[in-house]
Amino acid sequence: MSFSKKLKQLLTYTPDKNNWDGLIETYKPWLPVSKKTPIITLKEGATPLIEVKSISNRIGKGTTVYVKYDGLNPTGSFKDRGMTMAISKAKEAGCEVVICASTGNTSASAAAYASKGGMKSFVIIPDGYVAQGKLAQALVYGAEVLAIKGNFDKALDIVRKLSEKYPITLVNSVNPYRLQGQKTAAFEIIENLGNAPDWLCIPMGNAGNISAYWMGFQEFFHAGKSKHLPRMMGFQASGSAPLVEGKSISNPETIATAIRIGNPVNKEKALLAKKESNGKFSSVSDSEIINAYKILGKEEGIFCEPASAASVAGLLKIKDDVPKNSTIVCVLTGNGLKDPDCAIKNNDSIFHTGIEPEVSLISKKMGF
Repeated sequence: MSFSKKLKQLLTYTPDKNNWDGLIETYKPWLPVSKKTPIITLKEGATPLIEVKSISNRIGKGTTVYVKYDGLNPTGSFKDRGMTMAISKAKEAGCEVVICASTGNTSASAAAYASKGGMKSFVIIPDGYVAQGKLAQALVYGAEVLAIKGNFDKALDIVRKLSEKYPITLVNSVNPYRLQGQKTAAFEIIENLGNAPDWLCIPMGNAGNISAYWMGFQEFFHAGKSKHLPRMMGFQASGSAPLVEGKSISNPETIATAIRIGNPVNKEKALLAKKESNGKFSSVSDSEIINAYKILGKEEGIFCEPASAASVAGLLKIKDDVPKNSTIVCVLTGNGLKDPDCAIKNNDSIFHTGIEPEVSLISKKMGF
């Protein structure tokens, strides 16, 4: 296909949102797929962009804040966007086995899509540092799980070596097809808003997602589908902030296990996104993350996992820097059901136990 024909196809392409059939079918002209690519999909994507007035009100200045709730993807996280591409391309190449290192979400997504594609999956996790909801998913989807005595960075080093030595496809975000799928979230935001936001606030772990979003925003901007590019505002947990501190963290610690990564493999791409967008990287404490987590749940009815709340926590922390009348999107990367233990331990609700089953006693507890 000639360049001019390809460009015309991109400029005139309009996805049919009334007949959603997953990311690859919807955004085919923007993705490295062909008629030979077997599409492995769980109908991922098309996640909601939700206005969060409680956050807008805290910022003030005429600001409108939305959250891109990617926790409503099939396995409950944004990883599904990249995994449909990675697994489809692996299947196209004749691969029968895939592998990943994971703090939880990648393992769940890889296992689900591998299962859908009739492939075997191995996942290597840091023992004791994966939330129960995520581990449960990987097991139910049929993955063979290997828990190592070490952190995520060590697990990633191992799977990279295994994939180089054996006929196994690595599906972590070092796999370029992962970012191709994940960039589609930026497409959806522009389609929902009619333009790019002024700021895109996003949690950073391995830093693939911020890189993917920037790719997507750039592609739609250059195709004339948005009038400007957003500033990319990345946030890490203070105990696991290698991109903020400018150095690897040997023993990262944070309640937000999904971003508990000390040496991001996509750090160069992320730093380039920050530079090109005039963005900013900042860190937030675990207490600031939990505060944002509670606000989203109690005031907006949105249950996200702790790592997701880092984007909102970061925005609240630097709210004085927000320009007047801005449109801001905070990315919520995962569903709160991924980490039920965190929810049980971190809420402001009243939980009565041991009550006798009598109307008078129960009504009294209710304040009547």
